[in-house]
Amino acid sequence: MRESAASRPFIILTPGAAALQEAEAVFLMWPFHSADPAAGVVETIRRHAHRVVLLSSGAVRDGLAPEQHPHLVGQSHAWVEQLIKQSGLAWTHLRPSTFAANTLWWADQIRAGDVVQGAYGAVPMTLLHEADIAAVAVSALTEQDHDGAAYDLTGPEVITQAEQVRTIGEVLGRPLRWQELPREAARQRLSADDSFPDSFVDPLLDGYADMLAAPRPTTTSTVEAITGTPARTYHAWVSDHAAEFR
Repeated sequence: MRESAASRPFIILTPGAAALQEAEAVFLMWPFHSADPAAGVVETIRRHAHRVVLLSSGAVRDGLAPEQHPHLVGQSHAWVEQLIKQSGLAWTHLRPSTFAANTLWWADQIRAGDVVQGAYGAVPMTLLHEADIAAVAVSALTEQDHDGAAYDLTGPEVITQAEQVRTIGEVLGRPLRWQELPREAARQRLSADDSFPDSFVDPLLDGYADMLAAPRPTTTSTVEAITGTPARTYHAWVSDHAAEFR
C-alpha cells in the first residue's frame, strides 16, 4: 500500500544537521567527483531520517565494485550508493542518463552565432528533462514501493550532440549547426571557459570518447512506469528553456 505524499515529510538536504529535524526522508544530490565526505553525510542522515533517495549517476553499473568503475563520476556515485546500502536506511537510487540541462553549455555560442563547436558530435545520448527526474524523486520520497530499487532513468529518444544543436535551432527558428573540433581544440575551449570546472574537462571528453565507442544506448520506460507520464523529449526541454539560448 502506498503512503500519501502528505503523510510523511521529506526535505532536500542542506548543510547542517538542523535541516534534518523531523525529516522522514531526504533527497541527496552528490555533485562531487569524490566520495570522501560521504560517510559523514550518510551518518548524519541516518541519525535523523529513515529514508534517503540518492540522485546517483547513469555511469554506475551493477556488479562492479566502486573502484572498478572506469570514470570518476561512476566511482564516486558507486561509493555513495554503497555507503547508503550499508547504513540501514531505506533507500532508492536514481541513475539518470545525461541531463538535458548540460546543453546550456552551448548558450553563449548560440547567442553569438549559428555554429556550436565541440568534440564528439556523433555521440548518442538519451537526454533527460530535470522535471522527469523530480517527478520520479517525489514518488520515491513519498511511497514505500521504491525501497531498495535502483532506477535507470532516460529520456524517450536517442539523439546525438549534432542533432541536439539542430533541435535547438528548430525551436529558436534559426539554422544552427554543429562544427566538429579535434579533441585538443575542444579541450582548450572548455579550459578557457570560466564557468566550466577545469577538473571536469578531461573526464567529460574521456566519457564522450567511451560513449562513442560503446553500443548505441537504449531508452527505458521507467519514468512513465513510475509517474504515469511519458518522459519528455529533448524538443520539449528546449521549448521550456528557449529563453536561455536567446
